[in-house]
Amino acid sequence: MAEGEHHHHLFHNKKEGEKPLDYKEEEKHHKHHEHAGELGVVAAGAYALHEKHKSGKDPEHAHKHKIEEEVAAAGAVGAGGYVFHEHHEKKEAKKEDEEAHGKKHHHLF
Repeated sequence: MAEGEHHHHLFHNKKEGEKPLDYKEEEKHHKHHEHAGELGVVAAGAYALHEKHKSGKDPEHAHKHKIEEEVAAAGAVGAGGYVFHEHHEKKEAKKEDEEAHGKKHHHLF
């Protein structure tokens, strides 16, 4: 891979003549997505707790509420995975920005 190329995103199609990547903007982009994912984790977790409470209060439909609780919990786990992914992408963009501006990482140990 030639120096300066950026291939870890699937849908970032660059056309000829476009400006080079702005790593600060990319870092900000991933930070916003990370925060949105965190909100998704909180919302799905809150809904799972709500359904758990409803399953105890409504024994006639407890099975339905239990299933909805489990689906919401799975959604929360999935959103957590997305947050982890975006955090990694944000760190990678920051590292690329530092490398592009001459800050080198010397890993001695």
